[in-house]
Amino acid sequence: QVQLVESGGGLVQAGGSLRLSCAASRSIFTINTLGWYRQAPGKQRELVAAFSSGGDTNYSDSVKGRFTISRDNAKNTVYLQMNSLKPEDTAVYYCHARVVSLLEHHYWGQGTQVTVSS
Repeated sequence: QVQLVESGGGLVQAGGSLRLSCAASRSIFTINTLGWYRQAPGKQRELVAAFSSGGDTNYSDSVKGRFTISRDNAKNTVYLQMNSLKPEDTAVYYCHARVVSLLEHHYWGQGTQVTVSS
């Protein structure tokens, strides 16, 4: 089991910045994939950025160069620094963890709202 607790969402003007945090209930070394998804109204949930099990990072093309994913292993926390925000970044952002043991398990945080005004 993994519990994920997000924080850091809010309302910001276009061009502004926000940093999201996601605290995991267990060592992130035991999590195969850890990252962020988002879901805008009427749209499917999409990957924003994630760490793979090998430590590589993967970004959506729409956020490359503006968003940065990072982690603090000692705090079991992953961050999403979002710069140059655009109205189209408005969505609920979810922390996601994938753990592979005998089976593959997916865990989600409760979500945090990010609203970017024009």
